[in-house]
Parts: sequence; structure tokens; C-alpha cells
Amino acid sequence: MDIFNGAQQAIANKINETSTLSNWRDWKWQLKNSISTVEQFEKLTGIQFNNEEKEQLKQTTDKFPLSITPYYASLISKENYKHDPVFKQSFANINELNVLDTELADPLSEDRDSPEEGITHRYPDRVLFHVSNTCAMYCRHCTRKRKVGDIDFIPSKEQLQKGIEYIKRTPQVRDVLLSGGDPFMLSDSKIDWLLSELTAIPHVEVVRIGTRMPVVLPYRITDDLVAILKKYQPLWINTHFNHPREMTASAKEAVRKLADGGFPLGNQSVLLANVNDCPRIMKNLVHKLVQNRVRPYYLYQCDLSEGLSHFRTPIGKGIEIMESLVGHTSGFARPTYVIDAPGGGGKIPVMPNYIISWSTHKVVLRNYEGVITTYKEPDHYENIFCDRDCENCNLDLKLQESDEMESLGIERLLADSNDSISLIPENNERYNRRED
Repeated sequence: MDIFNGAQQAIANKINETSTLSNWRDWKWQLKNSISTVEQFEKLTGIQFNNEEKEQLKQTTDKFPLSITPYYASLISKENYKHDPVFKQSFANINELNVLDTELADPLSEDRDSPEEGITHRYPDRVLFHVSNTCAMYCRHCTRKRKVGDIDFIPSKEQLQKGIEYIKRTPQVRDVLLSGGDPFMLSDSKIDWLLSELTAIPHVEVVRIGTRMPVVLPYRITDDLVAILKKYQPLWINTHFNHPREMTASAKEAVRKLADGGFPLGNQSVLLANVNDCPRIMKNLVHKLVQNRVRPYYLYQCDLSEGLSHFRTPIGKGIEIMESLVGHTSGFARPTYVIDAPGGGGKIPVMPNYIISWSTHKVVLRNYEGVITTYKEPDHYENIFCDRDCENCNLDLKLQESDEMESLGIERLLADSNDSISLIPENNERYNRRED
């Protein structure tokens, strides 16, 4: 029989003595009962803060709002909460008010690369479409802390339509990433409308959705939502697990529904000090992800957003983690470690150096074990058919999909799709006479 676990039951009962498992798994009930004050957090979790801590926390939440779903709060280990990775990601910290000179409200210059409100067009063939500025939970490490949770920035349908019109009139855009906030904070009907508008644009080849719902509110992934999403393939979905403890039974069920719906799933983690900055933690996380059909996509260096200095690690820590993964686990279980360059430079991949040296004819390499080897370059290589003048290329590069090979021989006679009734050998005299 399916029942609450102890932590969930305790929180649910404190919200309402008549709370049921059905309430708990209702995503709208979860949002309605989100924790938005320190006092609520104390009441529901049993964790208590002294007066000095409360004053510091109030200063923090006055600048950066607090919002935690009851579900995610139930994952906090109360015995050692100050060191708990779930607590650190979800609950306010006085260190957030320590804003360094190098930190920015918009470190990635998304607003400066915005040709239309809600659109960030940085890369040639794709755009980021901000369709929501609210989330089920306000992550303390969020790079968009300037917008997330601000009701003045919630886009209306009319504003979303302006973004759609920009995409329509920009034919080089083949890939649209829906982001926020969290796109799954929109109603089912608005998601349906938005996807129908975007997928009807001829030059849009793929739509992606970035969401943290499977992590912080897995009950949002309903059968009705999946049925809507299935109408708009190809649709790619990226989520945001940062720690193995977030891969609960409910989270597994959410990603199972999405994977069974036919959506390729990826995960974008952020490297966070004292949360997941450990090779063992990251290896365990990526293994749990691939076990649940989620491919590790990116491992982000923490951005230079306001108040995040206590979360940032040296880049060397990220390199160390990648060294622990390359060669030590499956290639598809390794994310790409990236720095999203300040000022809008985009994602820059960073990897350990496996090339030791090279010359005209040889490259000297080392592997994950430290074995040093050489790769012999070709003695002669000349790209004889291409002048590299791509803008004026007149070569037949055969970029279109191949036609299926026609059936031959007896297979052709057996095929229901072919109306041939016989095979005639070449130069058959009788048939040649017919043609005469």
C-alpha cells in the first residue's frame, strides 16, 4: 500500500490535519502550500533558528525570496541540516548578501542579447525563450535571481506572442529552448498553445524545455501533461539534478513518465561548493541519472551572479571531477564541463589536457591512467574537392536524407507495395520482339 514516508506525513499534517496522500501528490496543492517564510519553515520541518539567525535570514529573504515545496523540504536531513545538500540549495543563507564587485545581476548579458522581450538570441541558430519567471522552488544558486520570483516579470500571452513573432521572422532559428523560471509552471492549456505555435513554424526543427520539476516537484509530471507534450515531437527535455539524494522514488517516476513519452532527457548540474564538489558524489549522481534514462549533459561552473560566492569552487575542482569520470565510467555518463562566459560569451567547454605535445607527423597523448602514447598523422592529406569557400559552395554534398533502397529480385515480387508480377532477364528475345 502506498503511504507517506515519515517526513512527508509530518509536514503534511502540520499544513492540514486532513491532508492525504492524494493532496501530497497534487502539484497545485504543493504550490499552494509552498514555504515562503522562515516561520513556516520552522513550523513544518521542526528546525529552529535563534533570534540572530532569524534576523539575518529576514535580511536575505527581503532581497532574494524564499520558496520551497513541501516535497523538497521533506528531503532535508534535520539531524545535520546545516550540511545537508538539499537544505543548502533551497534555504536562504546570509552569505547571499555578500555581493562581490565581480558579481553581476545579469552575468551572462542575457538582457543585452535580447532583440525582443523574453528572447535571448546569442548563438546563430537557436534562441532562449523566457516563458515563465516563476519556479516551484527558488534555488539559492539561480543565475537569474534578478527575475525569478518577481511577479512584475511574469510574461502575459501577448508578450509571449511577441517572442513567437520574432522566431517566425528569423528563419535562421532552428532550435528554441523554453526556459524561465520553469516552463512547467504554466498551465497545461498554455503549454499546449505555446508548443502548437512554435512547432507550426516551418524553420523550427526542435524545441527544448528546461525544467527542475522532476527534482523539486515531481508530481507536476502528470499523465495529462505528458499526453500534451507527446503531440509536439521532436521535443527534448533537460532537467537539473545536482545531488544523488534528489533522485527519490517520486523523481524516478517523473523521469520514467517523460522517458516513456519518447522525450530524450538530459541533465544540467551546477558545481556547488559543499553540495556536490566531490568526485564520488558526482560519479554517483551520473550513474543514477543514466540508470533512469537521463543523460548527463552539462556540468556548469557556478555563474558570477549576485550573492553566489559561497557556492563557487575553483575551476580546478571541476577539472578534478572530470578526471575522475573520463575513463572511469561510460562515455555517455560524462557531462561536458562548461563555463558560461561572463558578458555573454556563451558556454566554453573545459577539460583536462590529454594532448601532451605534437609535431607535423605525430601527436603525443596520455590516457586516464597516465599511459603516454602516440598517434601517427597521415603522411599526405589534401582536401582536393573543397576550396573551403562555403558561402559560394556549388558542390553536391548530398545533405538530404537518402531514399529507401527499392526492393529487388524476389523481395520485389513479394512486397505488397510493389505491383510487379514478373522479373524479365535482360535481352530476353521474346520480350525484345514485343518491343519491335
